[in-house]
Order: sequence, then structure tokens, then C-alpha cells
Amino acid sequence: MFEFLFVAALVYLYMERKARKKREGKRLRGLDAELRALVDADGDKTGIAFEIKQYLLAVIEDGNNDVEKFSDARIEQAQRILDRAGSSAMYWMTDIAAQLAFLAAAKVNGIATSVDAKVGTSTTPEAIVKAVVKG
Repeated sequence: MFEFLFVAALVYLYMERKARKKREGKRLRGLDAELRALVDADGDKTGIAFEIKQYLLAVIEDGNNDVEKFSDARIEQAQRILDRAGSSAMYWMTDIAAQLAFLAAAKVNGIATSVDAKVGTSTTPEAIVKAVVKG
């Protein structure tokens, strides 16, 4: 009798494990998977990239005009982007910031980059964002 219960429990656990793997396989895992799904969603990626680009340009404009850095309007705008794109928007914006930091380091060290050809001599933050961010 105990052998039958033991075998039944093993079969149940095996079937449940297969079902769980099937359910988890459909879910996205991690920020990279969400970013890939966002990039693969053709219609949505251009709109989100455009929103992120406009947000970065607005933050630069606020910095140039001595506007409050963490204003409620900018935080709400960032929240809308985050709600629409999910956590991958944070990853995407961080990746853009990292690219801009590498570009600034290359500029300080006198290393030519591909952005120099696009921007030319007018190296402003706005021109760099427009050259780096597609959308």
C-alpha cells in the first residue's frame, strides 16, 4: 500500500514540475528579457524610444533653465514611461546614461567616436542625445 502511495506522489510531483516549467517558460525572466521583448515589439519600441528621447531632452532643458531637478512634472513623466514600458525602461535609460558617460570619457581623453561624425563641432548635450538615442 505504501509503495502505491509513494509511486503516486512521485508521478504527481513529476507532472506538476512539467506544468510549472511550462508556465514559467512563458514568463519573461529579468530585465534583459523584458528589454528584448520591448525591442522585439516593433510598434511599441519606436514610441517608447521617442518618449525616452523627449524625456532626456526635457531634463537637459530643465538643467539649462535652472528649473527644479526633481519636479513633480518630470517625476510623473518618468512614471508614465515606466508604466508603459515596464522595468525595461529603467534599464534602457540607464544604458543610455552609460553610453553618454563613455562618450564623455572618450571626449575628455581625446578619443574619436562615431558620434563625433554625427554631431560634428556642435557638441551639445541635446545633439548628443539626438545622435545616440534612436527614435
